[in-house]
This record gives sequence, structure tokens and C-alpha cells, in this order.
Amino acid sequence: MIRVLVVDDQALVRRGFTVLVGTESDIEVVGEAEDGAKAVSLTERLRPDIVLMDIRMPGMDGVEATRRITEAGLSSRVLILTTFDLDEYVFASLLAGASGFLLKDTQPDDLIAAIRVVAGGESLLAPRATRRLIEEYARHAPHDPNARAVDLDMLTAREEEVLCAVARGLSNAEIAAELYMSHATAKTHVSRLLTKLGARDRAQLVMVAYESGVVTPGSH
Repeated sequence: MIRVLVVDDQALVRRGFTVLVGTESDIEVVGEAEDGAKAVSLTERLRPDIVLMDIRMPGMDGVEATRRITEAGLSSRVLILTTFDLDEYVFASLLAGASGFLLKDTQPDDLIAAIRVVAGGESLLAPRATRRLIEEYARHAPHDPNARAVDLDMLTAREEEVLCAVARGLSNAEIAAELYMSHATAKTHVSRLLTKLGARDRAQLVMVAYESGVVTPGSH
């Protein structure tokens, strides 16, 4: 059973997500929070698998709440709820440890699929909107002299190819098709990259790839 915490400052939105998600036999909503502070508190107490996190909320916003959940070492994965405004808060959420993004006007079936994808250890990076968000971040974020450097010598040529593919938002199935390997092999390469680069999930792999210059915005 996938356990979900719904976080949004609008009661009607929270209730809508709760009712929708609650209709699935393999997903249950274990709590609701109206702001970031309560989200952190409930995440620590309830340990949900997924936190559906709004960004703009009074008091502690979704970015800070995501950062605190990540820094606390909790296994809960954060799925950010956002609009298509290329909000600067979205970029900060990636750095804070978010595992994916979901547009608030997404179709119900896509919401359910997104929850299952992120709960399964993937990051929601495939949709065109998310690729655009990541590339906009990479274009406009200031250079960080403390950004983690990637020692390419510790990556095989194949692993570097897979890293580039992950950074472009490809799923394991798409990587397998593009690089002519089995789905299982693609998954193994991604797992090794996570270990070698000390990344929590695919979203962090994307940030490592951009910050290190392994890929550049708009590259193919």
C-alpha cells in the first residue's frame, strides 16, 4: 500500500486530491496538512511514502518543507504540485530534494500514475514540462563554486551515456530503447550511477549532470 500525505493551503484542493487518491486500492491518504510546518511534522510522525507538496503556502512554503524532510533523512519522497509558470520556487525544490513535479491541472489518471512512479523509486522527469523546468533552472541558476564535481573517470562510457539520458528526462524503458540494451540493464546502470554519485534519486542525478557540465541545457 502506498501511503500519501496531501499538503496544500486550500482545503478544497486537499479534499479533492484526498478523495481522488483514496479511490485506488493500492493508495491511501494518511493525512493532510495546510502548510509546510505541519507537513514536516506529519511526515516525521506518519512516515508516508509520498508527500504531495504544494509550493506556495503561508508560513513555511513547500520548498523549505521539502528541504527539512530531505535533511532529516526521512524516506518519504516529495512530489511537488505546481503550475506551468516556470516558478523560481520549482527550481529551488529540485535542490531541496524533490523527486518530481506534477502540474495542478493534470488529469486524474496522470496523478495516480505519478504517485506510483515516484513511490517505485523513479523520479517524475519524463514529461515535456518537467524537462523545460530543469533546463530553465540550468540556464538561469548562478554558478555554484561548491557544486559537487563529478569524477568522470569513475564512470564507464556506458554509464556516462546513461547519465546524459537520465538528465534529458528519459525513463528506463526509453534509455533501453535508445541505447540498445534491455530494460533490466538500463535499470542496473541507473542504480550504479546513484551509488557512485551519491545521489538520492533520479532528480539528484539530473542536478549532478547539469552542475558538473556533463550535459548542458538543450543538449541531446
